[in-house]
Amino acid sequence: MILKNAKIVDDSFRFADADVAVEEDKISEIAPGLAGGEEIDLSGCVLVPGFVDIHIHACVGADTCDADADGLAKMCAHLVTKGVTSFCPTTMTVSHKGILRALETVKSCMDHPPKGAAIAGVNMEGPYISIHKKGAQKGEFVKNSDFKEFQEFYDTCGGIIKLVDIAPECPGAEEFIPQASRLCTVSIAHTEADYACAKHAFELGITHATHLYNAMPGMKHREPGVIGAVLDDPRVRAELICDGFHIHPAVLRITFEALGKDRVVIVSDSMRAAGAPDGVSELGGQTVYVKDGQARLKDGTIAGSTTNLHQEIKNLVGWGVPFLTAIQAATLNPARAIHEDERIGSIKVGKYADMVALDSDLNIRMVVARGKIAVNNNA
Repeated sequence: MILKNAKIVDDSFRFADADVAVEEDKISEIAPGLAGGEEIDLSGCVLVPGFVDIHIHACVGADTCDADADGLAKMCAHLVTKGVTSFCPTTMTVSHKGILRALETVKSCMDHPPKGAAIAGVNMEGPYISIHKKGAQKGEFVKNSDFKEFQEFYDTCGGIIKLVDIAPECPGAEEFIPQASRLCTVSIAHTEADYACAKHAFELGITHATHLYNAMPGMKHREPGVIGAVLDDPRVRAELICDGFHIHPAVLRITFEALGKDRVVIVSDSMRAAGAPDGVSELGGQTVYVKDGQARLKDGTIAGSTTNLHQEIKNLVGWGVPFLTAIQAATLNPARAIHEDERIGSIKVGKYADMVALDSDLNIRMVVARGKIAVNNNA
């Protein structure tokens, strides 16, 4: 299969005039004027890498913590229609047994992949967070970090955990961070840490920040806190939820500018109401009320999102973030964050053939996932 006549976003995240040849599930050649076999005309489109969502709990009624293979298959099928070709099902702060069941189910689905978006591994958001910044996480299951327990999770599921969250001010973090960071990416999250504590945690091995600005103290001119520490440290990437509800568009523009093109990771942090109408839903065992696409607990606490990466890219471009910057933040940067960038995240020979064709209005015309056409709106 040859994808022809599109302007491509190359592996340096610049525009290039070239065709892309696909053999089986990989990109085999990138060059102008390719010919032979099945040729697909994508004139007027921009071909970008498939989107990579590394923080997503749920969508279309299915949740990672349901520990249900059919539900995960439903997520895979829905996400690919939104241009997401790889994702990390994300657990909540639930019971030890609940996390274990979710991990085992995800591992089973990775061994026997459903159709649609590929599962790249698991993101563990909790339980090692601050009770004071738990957000929509269930308080009864919040606990101090425990590397022995985490090692059990990691080993039992065959090492599929790609990212784990921690509040570094809580007991156990000093021991947990350097050990866990040898196994996966460790992220600062749901935390009351001040600037000094956050910087020390980065020295210990934290390289990621979960949904920056949310579930952490705000940045003040004499108390920069976690946000200031992240902006100030080039070793750390930061997630941003770009729905315009979690973070004001002006703050998003400022943050993209401050972090630069290599350190921003767009995530959905979506819950099971994503892809469904407004109404009553659920997250981590708690009732969620969705109105105008905004998900909240009864007390008004924000409870994840109902967005997706495609919509967030359109939002960002509309708010003034450069197109190529937004695309890199939804593709290569998250792939790097979970150490999967040798396989996914950019259009490059030898990588998986995961690509999205966008028209001039940024609507999806085609999605290629692992070398197969998963969505075709190009007729």
